[in-house]
Amino acid sequence: MVKGRGKKVATYKPKPQDMGHLPVNFPPFLFEVFLYAPIDDGNSKAKIGNDMILFTLYKKEPLMWETLSMPGVDKETMQRIREKSILQAQEKAKEATEAKATAKREDQRYTLGVMMKIEEEERKKIEDMKENERKKATRELEAWKESQRQAEKQKSIPRKEKCQRGKQAEERGVPKPPSLPRKAPSAARLPQRGRNWENIFSEKLKEDSVPAPRPAGNIQISFTPRAFPTALRESQVAEEEEWLHKQAEARRALSTDLPEFSDLKEEEKNPDWLKEKGNKLFATENYLAAVDAYNLAIRLNSKIPLLYLNRAACHLKLRNLHKAIEDSSKALELLTPPVSDNANARMKAHVRRGTAFCQLELYVEGLQDYEAALKIDPSNTVVQNDAEKIRNIIQGTALKSRD
Repeated sequence: MVKGRGKKVATYKPKPQDMGHLPVNFPPFLFEVFLYAPIDDGNSKAKIGNDMILFTLYKKEPLMWETLSMPGVDKETMQRIREKSILQAQEKAKEATEAKATAKREDQRYTLGVMMKIEEEERKKIEDMKENERKKATRELEAWKESQRQAEKQKSIPRKEKCQRGKQAEERGVPKPPSLPRKAPSAARLPQRGRNWENIFSEKLKEDSVPAPRPAGNIQISFTPRAFPTALRESQVAEEEEWLHKQAEARRALSTDLPEFSDLKEEEKNPDWLKEKGNKLFATENYLAAVDAYNLAIRLNSKIPLLYLNRAACHLKLRNLHKAIEDSSKALELLTPPVSDNANARMKAHVRRGTAFCQLELYVEGLQDYEAALKIDPSNTVVQNDAEKIRNIIQGTALKSRD
């Protein structure tokens, strides 16, 4: 259908160069119509489906057409109209590309401005911290100098008091101590410069006033026994006891009396022995056999979280990503309550589940697990670097979607 804009219409006699061109390419089909007059390409639409094509065309000018298509168009005119349509399409594509490039440059300029602003704020913050440290060091230095001056003043006060006491004693008639016999001074016995007999006498009094050392003794110290290395003020005693109780119950819950386990050797009925066997097989890269060992151990005792955690590592190597996510989640479910004794296992479970999510290209979920692992061990540089790589991937995906 062809729609005209406006109520008033007039007849129109088209020229060959003013005809409209409607090409549709739907491989392996090519449909082309030379219309009576030009149409509005921006508003006109075409919908293909159900073995039919529906055109909604708008006239470029509100004129009455005698026919829909122009009959009797020669090949030369058709070629000229095709070339004109191609040039117009190329111009539109070029304009769209330039508009997209302009928008991308604006986004990059805006992003760069924001990053420069953040860096400027960080630099200013660092400079403020340096300035505060410098002021603090200056204040401490001034305080130290003031304490030194006060100490010098305190030393000079006793000398003045002694001189005053000596003068007061003379005034009261107290006899002076007998003077020592004068001898010819020798180089070895000459007093140091600025030192007099009064100072020697005062130093002697100070030595006499020093109390004798105290007698030796022993102090007995007893420490409270602790099952975990955490300090008592930082510990969660109830959670730790609950964790130990759960582990003890898991060790006791061995169902080796069932008929399906009757043909197993005695050591093969021990989940710990099977776990060590699986670890050795994993070290030799025999991941399928390791999975079998962990499977049997889990059938014997399904309450040991390390079995699920190790089996998740095997599934990661075998690219069984959904199974790795399930085992890591099960391990985290059993690693409760969160205490210091199972912190390392919880961190590994988060990392392995996050790795499986990232290999499934679910980067947001993977980043959440890596951040949970960093909360348990913030100083782990390997996990920090992996989390930063995931953030860069997420940011790059967001930028591509915006483009």
